[in-house]
Amino acid sequence: MDTWTKLKGLSYLGWGTLWRSFAYGVRRDRLERRHPLTQDGPPVEPGHLQVWEATARGVTACFANANLEVACLAPDLVRVTWTPGSLPMPWGVARVEWPPVATGVAEVPEGIEIATDALRITVGAEGSVLVRDAAERVVRSEQCPVRRGDAWTSRASLQPGERVYGLGERTGGFDLRGLRLLNWNREAKGSYVPGQDPLYICLPQYVTVHDGGATAVFFENTWQSTFAFGDDWSEATFSGGALRWYLAVGTPAEAVGRMSELTGRAPLPPRWSLGFHQARWSYLNEAEVREVADGFRDRDLPVSAIHLDIHYMRGHRVFTMDPRRFPDPHALSAGLDARGVKLVAILDPGVKAEPGYGPYDDGLAKNAFCTLPDGSPALAPVWPGTCAFPDFTAAAVRDWWGQHYQCFVDWGIAGVWHDMNEPAAFTAWGHPTLPTCTAHRMEDRPGGGTHLEAHNAYGLLETRAGFEALRRLRPDRRPWLLTRSGWTGVQRYAWTWTGDNESTWWSLAQSVRMALSMGLCGVPYNAPDIGGFGGEPDPELFVRWFQLGSFLPFFRVHSAWFTPRREPWCFGEPMLLVLREALRLRYRLLPYWYTQAWWTTTLGTPLVRPLFWDDPDPRLRDVDDAFLVGPNLLVAPILTDGARRRDVRLPKGPWVDFHTGRRHAGGHAVNAEAPIERIPLFVRSGSLVPMEVDGRLELHAWPDDDGRAAGTLYHDAGDGYGPWRALSYTVDATGCEPRVEATHEGDGPEPEPAPRVVVHW
Repeated sequence: MDTWTKLKGLSYLGWGTLWRSFAYGVRRDRLERRHPLTQDGPPVEPGHLQVWEATARGVTACFANANLEVACLAPDLVRVTWTPGSLPMPWGVARVEWPPVATGVAEVPEGIEIATDALRITVGAEGSVLVRDAAERVVRSEQCPVRRGDAWTSRASLQPGERVYGLGERTGGFDLRGLRLLNWNREAKGSYVPGQDPLYICLPQYVTVHDGGATAVFFENTWQSTFAFGDDWSEATFSGGALRWYLAVGTPAEAVGRMSELTGRAPLPPRWSLGFHQARWSYLNEAEVREVADGFRDRDLPVSAIHLDIHYMRGHRVFTMDPRRFPDPHALSAGLDARGVKLVAILDPGVKAEPGYGPYDDGLAKNAFCTLPDGSPALAPVWPGTCAFPDFTAAAVRDWWGQHYQCFVDWGIAGVWHDMNEPAAFTAWGHPTLPTCTAHRMEDRPGGGTHLEAHNAYGLLETRAGFEALRRLRPDRRPWLLTRSGWTGVQRYAWTWTGDNESTWWSLAQSVRMALSMGLCGVPYNAPDIGGFGGEPDPELFVRWFQLGSFLPFFRVHSAWFTPRREPWCFGEPMLLVLREALRLRYRLLPYWYTQAWWTTTLGTPLVRPLFWDDPDPRLRDVDDAFLVGPNLLVAPILTDGARRRDVRLPKGPWVDFHTGRRHAGGHAVNAEAPIERIPLFVRSGSLVPMEVDGRLELHAWPDDDGRAAGTLYHDAGDGYGPWRALSYTVDATGCEPRVEATHEGDGPEPEPAPRVVVHW
């Protein structure tokens, strides 16, 4: 962000907020000096194995200085827990009950061996843990962990050529080797640049890929932590709590799918959410919102949602609507809804500390806010001024917060957008959040806990509160929430976006790496603000970003008030024509997107996948500039200024160029044409892709060499929890007329009229 843009952003804050930010930094630092929370100590290893006992799922073992539990939850999923240290709050885990697992336990010269059909786990006499798969290949080699005071460090080896992906939103490369990263959700203060760390969503979860397959690793610990990766080693250090990690093994699809079974899968979203979203900080009043909606209609541009940023509120107070700017929100939302456009409203967690303001008074009365060690509310400056922050680590507080969502229902708001929920606080220096000594109830655990443990889970728990509230208040509709921050399990409640990015080609390219990373971590609905939140994209950068965005799960343009407008028509002709075609292609492909969303809910597979997803070719492990959408589409976005061609390495195929119909063998690189009018797009040979053209379903078939194609269509009402049907089609195109066979599951009605079949030779 250039200096002038930063000054414009600061001018919006005002001198009062700048002074409060300075004063808060002083107050926070004083509190943290008075209440230090971390204690270092000499390194202590577990020591020698003393006694052990077999359990139904593995073993418990006592070492000289630590205790260990190894539990096989499934044949290919193991949980390892080292104590002392408090066991994790169960916020990141969705599945607790697992079927019995046939497990063999025996004493061996190295220590103890636990075996399932898929894994052989050897616990060494000094605390090492070696995991082999059914083919006797090493899939994880853990050295004995180390404890310093309350902090645990896990140390593991990486195999030659093993790649590491994940840990949430990161600004480094797709492969994390060579990086040292902090797990501490953090507001980026307006923008972020290459190498900046951490960002809004840090997840203690990663995937490794090597010649023998893949592993998915999840550390169930919300405490502030660091991860580091070398060429042949990895390390994770947690400032408190027990050391607990889970390991799933198999192919990338098997490992990620199994881990998503543990941490939870994203619910099926309402169909409208997969369309295009237009946002800005801010559309200032009802007239401006209607003007934007009319702009899309008048220019024949489809749009599914318009987002309201913080200016719709009365003085930025949450759960309020400014009566001057938005005098009749229900009429506004109803009018838009009649045109197929949903209204989404932003919500921050900070409650203005203002006596006489209902949510603040009620929150004080119900002891709903985070507190300092002396019992007073933890206050910090954000948009409304000095604010209190709900303690979402308590179920009663989540319920109290959720009751306030009734206003969104009354206003006709279709979706709620959670922002500033790291939680963020305005500060002139230091970490922009609550003091680390802030007290949290931790589900009313005796003694509670501090912000050092609760911080990373704050956004997850706020979003859980919102999701559960909307399920309760609108039981006939699927909740749709968007969140800036979260933790493992956030996919069960909300979509995410990558925060305040910049209008640069680097940020465009980083969007791909972040989307792939989040998908591998089990968070499938993630995407950037198209064009960059801050800055001024030139027409070519915006078009290329828009084309990419049309192939990411969350398709939204959003920008700051101090940047030029970003509605598609702002870039003039001929760019408007290009943007219109990208929009239309997205809407044509909505049946495919909706079907992939159903598969994501069913199997836990991400919608956007790396090219190595179902191809072990090691050359694909470093590809971070192209991706798969579902199994059948390969997208190769243009990520450099002025490019009109690009190389694309294709997985095993064949593949067909969507635009030209040219066939390409898989397993090698092709040089694809990329005029400004289109994004390189390939279809897997033998696939059938459902589309919607002029309001009618069509099954587009790209037959294989034998003239056959197959695919799935998921069909329901588009919202709610009514009947559904998933149809599996096989098309034989060898005759004069294509022959179609279909099977189905679910008891919903078939699409009316029956889909047309379009064959592409």
